[in-house]
Amino acid sequence: MNLLFVHQNCPGQFRHLVRDLLDQGGHRVVFIGQPNTARLPGLERLDYRPAPGPGDGLHPWLRDTDAAVRNGQAVARLALDLKRRGFVPDVMVGHNGWGETLYLKDVWPDRPLLSYFEFFYSATGSDLDFDPEFPPSLDDQCRARTRNAVNLLGLAAADRGLSPTEWQRRQYPAPFRDRIKVVHEGVDTRTVAPDPAAALTFGRDGLTLTRADEVITFSVRNLEPYRGFHVFMRALPDILRRRPRAHVIFVGGDDVSYGRRPPGGRTWRQVMLAELAGRLDMTRLHFLGRIPYASYLRVLQVSQAHVYLTYPFVLSWSMLEAMSAGCAVIGSRTAPVEEVLEDGRNGLLVDFHDTAAIADRIDAILDHSDRMAELRRAARATIVSRYDLETVTLPAQRRLLARLAAGEE
Repeated sequence: MNLLFVHQNCPGQFRHLVRDLLDQGGHRVVFIGQPNTARLPGLERLDYRPAPGPGDGLHPWLRDTDAAVRNGQAVARLALDLKRRGFVPDVMVGHNGWGETLYLKDVWPDRPLLSYFEFFYSATGSDLDFDPEFPPSLDDQCRARTRNAVNLLGLAAADRGLSPTEWQRRQYPAPFRDRIKVVHEGVDTRTVAPDPAAALTFGRDGLTLTRADEVITFSVRNLEPYRGFHVFMRALPDILRRRPRAHVIFVGGDDVSYGRRPPGGRTWRQVMLAELAGRLDMTRLHFLGRIPYASYLRVLQVSQAHVYLTYPFVLSWSMLEAMSAGCAVIGSRTAPVEEVLEDGRNGLLVDFHDTAAIADRIDAILDHSDRMAELRRAARATIVSRYDLETVTLPAQRRLLARLAAGEE
């Protein structure tokens, strides 16, 4: 097949699928994205740069929409050049969120388009109004509604949609849901697996931690409120008091992926450390930042208790990978987490805002590590049975592409 993929951060959510297609052989795979260093052997890359925006003359609620249209325009121009050179895709696949798929059907009207729909914004009952510490203004609510212009244009353009979880699919308006299939990107469970012998060495003093130590882990792309960083930090004085031998490892950057930035040009880590100044034993807190994937896996493999908190929002790969690595996961009782984590069976659930309950759950794990063995096994079994790359998600993605190419979807 001839396949065209589009994602500004190539390969993004399509990395496993693209690699699988290239490994199969017999396919021509072209990928349009913005410039980055990612390279896959055999992949044809075309990079685009959107035209600059109009500056301050644009209504602020339309900035995301304007950027999406510029992305879509740049992608369409590259696609038209591909068409002129004789390329005809059997299937087009792209992430709808940044507008890149908006005009592909104007270049190839009769070619099927599969668009990845990650999140439909809502003023109520979702991420925006979840945290009372950061209540939305009317402007925030209106901006969220306006951001869905790209979602709705993309839904109208796509032949089929794809969402990674059922909860994310349900955020889209009911008339569109039947056109969106739920297929996760998958977890490489052979790579992301328990290792009882794992050891993690870091820091200037070469501290080494293993599964024999009390290791509490917290891993997200960026340390920010959307992923409960502020709540977990406020739980730490009690956790460190109760667990005098525990070490807490943070993996994640200091940028902001979602939500608002803290005031004064600070990071959320700086904000929380200032708030908790004098109440934390900093010798037992380890902020590793963004680290190589192999080191990140060792963090999960030495973890005794892994904390994952999130607003009702996109579910992180990191929670599924923690479960695949055999972690005892303490997850927030929010809908995306509850789709995967069942309290007392394959993890422990806790109210997102309840710092004392988080400390209690950590005690339950660290005080009874023998009884948590079954919880860990069940966590991994959940990922293997529902999200395994080789046996579940890639076969589902292959079938979907084949059916689209054959006009059966």
